[in-house]
Amino acid sequence: MQEDLITIGELAARTRLSPKALRLYGDRGLLPPARVDPRTGFRHYGPAQVERARRIALLRAADVPLARIAAVLDADGEEAARLLDGYWREQESVHTARREAVGYARAVLTGGNPTMYEIAERDVPEQTVLFTRRHVTAADLPGFLAEASERLFTRLRETGACLSGPVFAVYHGLVSEDSDGLVEVCAPTRNTVEPSGPIGVRIEPAHREAYTALTKRQDGYRAMAAAHDAVGAWLAEHRRVRSAADREVYYPNWGTAEPGEHVADVAVPFHPRSDG
Repeated sequence: MQEDLITIGELAARTRLSPKALRLYGDRGLLPPARVDPRTGFRHYGPAQVERARRIALLRAADVPLARIAAVLDADGEEAARLLDGYWREQESVHTARREAVGYARAVLTGGNPTMYEIAERDVPEQTVLFTRRHVTAADLPGFLAEASERLFTRLRETGACLSGPVFAVYHGLVSEDSDGLVEVCAPTRNTVEPSGPIGVRIEPAHREAYTALTKRQDGYRAMAAAHDAVGAWLAEHRRVRSAADREVYYPNWGTAEPGEHVADVAVPFHPRSDG
């Protein structure tokens, strides 16, 4: 059996992957060596790993992240194809959101009046919210939103409290690839809940806000950023004065909606018309 093993150099030659990439895949658990020489540290691979390395290379060429590749490779044929299709749908959605954001930016740069976001007004009553906060960049944001929401839901379950409205995130600073803004994720409840560790409890004041509704295909960071700008521009045009930080409201169908379904709002609280 040991005679069938090949060196990392031979595997690299057969697959056109560099030894550096093969070591990375091994360290990530995607392609662990069949044997490592305890004296020299040389890595050896079995014949079946040539095909696995080939598949990793194909998926990396399609820009599939290493974390997603593991799930695809460990699934059977039909399930693997379903996981890959799901990844591609996500990428198409990201591309659509990026195209809309570029279209919005182009209209702004050319002095036009972007009309892709319809702005409305509404009154929001006072509500008690559980919250948790963190400074995050755009890359960290999706993970933090998921983690924070689950932490708040867990606290609600522990105390027997119920969610009384959609979860929302308040952006106290700009979140981008270059800026780590403070984000506060909030879960409204009508029940009495005590603070616990990183979870606080506060009153969100009643207010009037301008908002725009977004569909699932617009839920990426870039489309959201354009929507924030559009609501801000509307406030300036209509002489409204911000009374609190921008926020995003996430509805329960966020994870299961079809591309055209309403899943979120970008909103900004404001004071009445300023005549100054």
